[in-house]
Amino acid sequence: MRLWAASVAICMAQAAHACETALLLTIDVSNSIDVAEYRLQVDGLADALLDAEITDVIVQGQSALAVVQWSGVDRQELSIPWTQLRSRTDVQTFAAQARAMPRAFVLSDTAPAEALDFALRQFADAPACDRRVIDVSGDGTPNSGSDPRPMVRAAERAGVTVNGIAIESMGLAITNFYRREIITRDGFVITARQHRDYPRAIREKLLRELSRILG
Repeated sequence: MRLWAASVAICMAQAAHACETALLLTIDVSNSIDVAEYRLQVDGLADALLDAEITDVIVQGQSALAVVQWSGVDRQELSIPWTQLRSRTDVQTFAAQARAMPRAFVLSDTAPAEALDFALRQFADAPACDRRVIDVSGDGTPNSGSDPRPMVRAAERAGVTVNGIAIESMGLAITNFYRREIITRDGFVITARQHRDYPRAIREKLLRELSRILG
């Protein structure tokens, strides 16, 4: 009886600390992003994390988050390493780190294939979670690097979902590119109508990702 009770207690403790989603947020800091637009991205991310509904979903799922900044072929940085967010305080701390995050690169090209490759490799150090998701945000199509589609297929083979935020300035060119060449078959794209709309888009995307609504 004691052994059974101990086993139950261990299982309950493990369940209490289980991670539902490992979410890697990647932020475009290529040459097309100016200083004000960078601030809109990092402040928008921080504000979205502090939204009461999103904070609750993160804590309930004991989710793990990390942030990557990316631009050209050899320009990727893990700016905030994997952090499992188990409490509101954890979320607040992570949001503050995102808001204070210095820009990693300036005057660089746009190479989403290499960003995806770098992002996939970060899961080697991620907590063991039920789902693994990469979020790619950007405002342009590639002007350097390789074809991103092989990396998308690699993500699918690895069981990683890739979603996107397409930041548009005119029409839906970036959105259509993300749908064709960036997201996985179980992924989705949220369109931000210019950078000013990014805070709304990142909130919508986070809620959709962390609430297990896919496709």
